[in-house]
Amino acid sequence: MNYDVIVIGSGPAGYVAAIRAAQLGLKSAVVEREKLGGICLNWGCIPTKALLKSAQVFEYLKHAQDYGIKAGTPEADVTAIVKRSRNVAEGMSKGVQFLLKKNKVDTILGTGKLLKGKKVEVTDKEGKLTVYEANHIIIATGARSRELPNLKQDGKKIIGYRKR
Repeated sequence: MNYDVIVIGSGPAGYVAAIRAAQLGLKSAVVEREKLGGICLNWGCIPTKALLKSAQVFEYLKHAQDYGIKAGTPEADVTAIVKRSRNVAEGMSKGVQFLLKKNKVDTILGTGKLLKGKKVEVTDKEGKLTVYEANHIIIATGARSRELPNLKQDGKKIIGYRKR
């Protein structure tokens, strides 16, 4: 299939670029190997902010008396806090999906690989390869966590974005 623009990666840069291209009248597609919205929306920034908000509410409740409010001793339900964080991320990912569809941007699920001649090879989760062509290809694959030599990700004090 031929496109005017193919964007590899559906994070904050990728999905916005694909939508804008479509709004300018270009036939556009976004390639994503996991969840729409990328790492920031699904594992990094957004879920972290949701966790921080829960911590802030917990802290407010601990000091409710300072505001003239009587509340019992607050108790954190970590499972519920994490579930809320995941639900926030999932809702926003569905929002990205809606925006792409509304703007007539095709979503291609799989891992994209740049080929010669303005082509992108996409491998889906079953291993099937499909080659797409585009006049313009945008690589918006975002960032990855990196271990520093003397600060290994141990899953306790230092965690990567995919650890729970």
